Amino acid sequence: MALVKNILKVLGVLMLSLVFFLLLQYRSDLPVEYVEEKYQTPESHYMQVDGQKVHVRFMGEGEPVFLIHGSFSSLHTWDTWQKEMSPYFLTIAVDLPGHGLTGPSELKAYTVADYALLIQRLAEQLGLEEYHLAGNSMGGAVALQIASDRPDLVKSLNLVNASGAPTAKIVPRTLDDKKPTQSGGAWVFRLARNPLFSKILLKCTPKFLFKMNMKQVYYDESKISEAVIERYFELMRREGNRQATLDRLTSPRGSSIDFSRITMPTLITWGEYDSWIPVQNAYGFQEVIPGAKLKIFANAGHVPMEEIPTESVAEYLSFLGVEVRKDYFSSPKMMTYAY
Repeated sequence: MALVKNILKVLGVLMLSLVFFLLLQYRSDLPVEYVEEKYQTPESHYMQVDGQKVHVRFMGEGEPVFLIHGSFSSLHTWDTWQKEMSPYFLTIAVDLPGHGLTGPSELKAYTVADYALLIQRLAEQLGLEEYHLAGNSMGGAVALQIASDRPDLVKSLNLVNASGAPTAKIVPRTLDDKKPTQSGGAWVFRLARNPLFSKILLKCTPKFLFKMNMKQVYYDESKISEAVIERYFELMRREGNRQATLDRLTSPRGSSIDFSRITMPTLITWGEYDSWIPVQNAYGFQEVIPGAKLKIFANAGHVPMEEIPTESVAEYLSFLGVEVRKDYFSSPKMMTYAY
């Protein structure tokens, strides 16, 4: 009997400790005004697209390029790419509903198909007849959906560690012992889908979870800055974004890709140390997209546009016809787009 009492006491102490810990981790939503003032830029615009207020950042001029971020992210993931591409292209980075400064969708329109339609509607409002698409992770799946739905509008496609590869075509590759052959998975997705933990995460969102998350998506942890962690942390706490994230993760994916329609010039780029979407997926895409160019970055994880922005954007610019400078004393040149 004494043993049972001691066990119950220990369990009681553990439960109280857990409750106390959760109370310490309570984080309220951040007001829209606060996050907009802190994270919008002079290039930020807010557009109404089918009743949804959408945060869009325009930089540069020339042929339009849509840059589509991944899950839990925002258009800020493309900061360096937009700066480097703006001398040659009109870059259009978008905060998808439920992310960044755009905030939640009243209609809970969070599927890949919903996002693809939103980008198409935005392009129509801007009067764009054709455009290039680049997408990372979930954003890659959105770009794929657009290319499948309207291949006549898409001049080229860039899949950056994209989701959506046909699983039957994912062929395991032999890598050295230091390189993952399969994904450990994004634990944050599983946690958010758990009915109990999802309710806790709505109010108790500890900052250290975001640091752990960043360590999963970066290969070189030394490149993870406190400013980046804080940006992810605060934009997730933008009023309505946490609930939108849970709604999105518990709803059907809502995408259907016809790879026979992906005939536009396509570049597949991948961080070889991606623990969320393993590099095998890159080869899977290459199997079903004839003529696709593949580039594997040996020094990056899931978000090469953040981790190795200069190297990854140079690869994309080269694909689009911009001659990469061999030194800093000569001017870059624009080559004829040969597609």
